[in-house]
Amino acid sequence: MEIVYFNELPSTQTYLLEQIKNRALYAPIAVVTKKQTQGIGSRDNHWEGGEGNLFFSFALNIEHLPNDLPLSSASIYFSYIMKEILGGMTDNIWLKWPNDLYQNKHKIGGTITKKIDNILVCGMGINLKKNSNSFEALNIDIELDILLETYLCAVEKLPTWKHIFSKYEIEFERNKSVSAHVMGEHQSLQQAILREDGSLTINEKRVYSLR
Repeated sequence: MEIVYFNELPSTQTYLLEQIKNRALYAPIAVVTKKQTQGIGSRDNHWEGGEGNLFFSFALNIEHLPNDLPLSSASIYFSYIMKEILGGMTDNIWLKWPNDLYQNKHKIGGTITKKIDNILVCGMGINLKKNSNSFEALNIDIELDILLETYLCAVEKLPTWKHIFSKYEIEFERNKSVSAHVMGEHQSLQQAILREDGSLTINEKRVYSLR
């Protein structure tokens, strides 16, 4: 996958979406920046930060994704791949439904996905060395290029949703004491039932994980 590097961008996600709409860039492609000033998070939040952290977005053709991947759970899928990579470098990394990466009790990263025509764009921010936003940092010593290339290589292997979900399902049950933003408010996941497509059933209502 081609990778385009920048020293600073308002948002890798916004930039990549605009370039794809204008047919200036084509999937598969990734965009990474050293500094991000107006990063997009879920629920209209921001994910900003300076050098030393990882900010990137990538685009893939939907037809090249695993056949069994529910697009509404793409954030779970791509986040969990990063969780496994980071988990090989440091301890207690886990994924809170559906798109927040944590170390112990502290959020250290997040993922957001957006569909445009037949292309899925995934943006991710990881606090590696310093919490220049309001979240914690992993404080691990790794070259950003190496982490990014390792992650994109893992994505390009296209593990099936079934393979990813079988491991995430165990992790979800282990961390059900947390709460998450569901239908516009914080709700406990203690009684939530995780479905095979990545959605939840809470209080007899089906909630999908699209972020």
